[in-house]
Formats: sequence, structure tokens, C-alpha cells
Amino acid sequence: METFTQYWQKIHWDSSSLCIYSQTAQDVERALTVENPGLSEIMALLSPAAMPYLEPLAQRAQQLTRRRFGNTINFYLPLYLSNLCANDCTYCGFSMSNRIRRKTLDEQEIIRECEAIRAKSINNLLLVTGEHKTKVGIDYFRRYVPLIRHYFSSMMMEVQPMSQQEYAELKGLGLDGVFVYQETYHMPTYSHHHLRGQKKDFFWRLETPDRLARAGIDKIGLGVLIGLSDNWRTDCYMVARHLLYLRNTYWKSRYSLSFPRLRPCAGGVVVPASIMDEAQLLQVMCAFRLLVPEVEISLSTRESSHFRDHAVPIVVNNVSAGSKTQPGGYANDRQELEQFLPHDNRSPQEVAQILFLAGLQPIWKDWDPHLGRSSACGGGSERTFGDHTKSQTGNVIEPLGT
Repeated sequence: METFTQYWQKIHWDSSSLCIYSQTAQDVERALTVENPGLSEIMALLSPAAMPYLEPLAQRAQQLTRRRFGNTINFYLPLYLSNLCANDCTYCGFSMSNRIRRKTLDEQEIIRECEAIRAKSINNLLLVTGEHKTKVGIDYFRRYVPLIRHYFSSMMMEVQPMSQQEYAELKGLGLDGVFVYQETYHMPTYSHHHLRGQKKDFFWRLETPDRLARAGIDKIGLGVLIGLSDNWRTDCYMVARHLLYLRNTYWKSRYSLSFPRLRPCAGGVVVPASIMDEAQLLQVMCAFRLLVPEVEISLSTRESSHFRDHAVPIVVNNVSAGSKTQPGGYANDRQELEQFLPHDNRSPQEVAQILFLAGLQPIWKDWDPHLGRSSACGGGSERTFGDHTKSQTGNVIEPLGT
């Protein structure tokens, strides 16, 4: 079967960039009215010509978001298990060349972190590590993924790319999804920023979503790190090409998108190669909502509280709040070892209150083990909020006895 590598090799970066920047106001107006947008429409919606149309773009994106996801917003938190890394990357605080204290959580430390996160009421978890396959690889995950899953109803992972067989094994241990960002689809830029380690292998990373889908992973997260390449519009267009390829090829998996912007970190890139402002970030998220209305769009604490408060009601359905980006950060509130500096430092409860006032319902918990999902994954088919249960179709089910 053809992988995305073969598909990607047929896409020309420079010609794609030229097409994006040649879009006109008429192209944007047409894209806003197309019922099922495609590649030509996403080019128009990502282009500079679309910025004057941000208001109608946001209005349509909000309509599609509410139609698909109702008024609900999923909350999650990242759990950083280790900052060990065997890669040397110019933009990451965990890079092996950075002289920071290294830490990998043991069993008791993991338990304390899990309990501290649960005390915040959040039941959806994203496991994060540096990329070190010998010390924080499949053997480490075999040992601790079942332990961590015991505490949470939904568990995702953002770690080094692994083999299809390893992903299938982790699915059996309770893994629901994997986020793997290409960082940039521009190969020369990718090589410039990845100096040593397995992450230098552009194609191994590029084909990771193929391996995930073939392993039967339920949710696959895609994205780029905005600011690495000198053309974020073309990088985002490449995300669209990747996403549409995956949806057409591996239709059984669900997909999630994120567009993180570079944040300060120890030893990291000081000046991004391209700047995306907050209005442009909103443009990108809204463009993807029109392209793929059913796909989840996530927004992390990399972004400011002001932007999050205004963007989430429009287009976002998955947010982190109160995040710590270092191992042991929840139980000990350490300030060192961070992968990057969060921008929004409010507690989950503070963020939830803002969303509630905006007419949105925070979702603290997904999937229950007894509600029908595979016992190997420990999940269910419904999610709860307040005193009600919300089905995957978006219908609110009254509690028993009402």
C-alpha cells in the first residue's frame, strides 16, 4: 500500500506556495460558499486574501463547530513522564545539547502526578516524553501505561514515533490516541532544525500516522510547529493534504488538529522564521473547520488567555488548562526542566468558568469502561458532564430517575 511519503513526493512546495499567494478575493468568496470544500478552497481560505473575510469565515466555522460538537469543550492535561531526549533539535527545551537536569518519573512519582491531575477534576490525559527509545521507550510504556490508565477514562500519547507493532501493543494496554506533529513539511527546513538523533529521519516521522492507522489507533493528531519554516501558510496546506490523504485511506480512525506556535524555551530558537499573529491563527483554525467539520481542533496553553477565551467559542473543541510542561510538575510545582513556557497559567476551574459564561459546557471526563468500548482500551461510548450524559451523537441524555 502506498504511504503518505509517496503522496508527499508528488507535492511541490514552491508551486503550492505560489498558488496560495495568488488567491484572490473572488476565490475566497467562492470558498466560503462551497458546501464541501476541497484543496482549491483550503488554499483560498489559508491565503492572505482571506484575512479581510475573517468575520464571515469565523461565523461559518462557529456554525459548523456547534452543529458537530454542540456546546461542549473537552478538557485534557499533559502528563510529562520524562525530559530525557536522544535528539538535538534547535527549538525544544528537552534537546540533548541543553544543559538541564534530566528526570524520568518512577512508579511512585507517576502515581503522585496522576492523583494531582485527578484532583483538578480532569479525566482526559496526554502522555508526553522526550524521545529516548532505550530509557523511555516501549519497555517503559509497557510497565506504566496500564498503571496510568487506571486513573483516567481517556489516554493519548505524544512521544517518539514507534513501529506499527508497538502501537498495536499499546492500544491493547489502553491507549486511545497518538499525537505526532511533523513540525514542518519543508524538508530542508526540517533538516536544519533536527541535528542529531532518530528525529533526523524525516520520512520515518512522516509515515508515523500510516503506522498508527494500520495499528488500529482510534485517534490520530496532526499538526506543524508554526515558526519553524519561513512559510507557515504552505506548512498548514501540507497538513490539509496529509489529513485528506489519511481520511480517505484510513477512514476508521478519527483525527485531531493542532497548530502550536513557537514558545520560549531553554536553548531554543529565539526568532521564528515566520510570524503568525493571533488573527492568522484563528484564520487557519476556521479554514480547517470548513474543510473537515468533524475533526477535533485543539488549543493548548501555549496561547494567551485572551486569545483562548475568544477563539475557543468559535472553533475549538479540545483545550488544556493548568498545564505543567516538566516531569513532576503537578505534584511538586517545579519550575525547572520545562519543555516550553506556557502562556495561559490559569487553573482548569478558572478557564471552565470563562467558558461557562460564554455558554459552553466543559467536559471533564470521556469514556467509561462499562459503557461498551473494548475492555482492552477500558473505555465506553458516552461521556459525562454535570448530572447528564452526552452521547457521541451530541444528544443530552437525562440521568436516571428524572
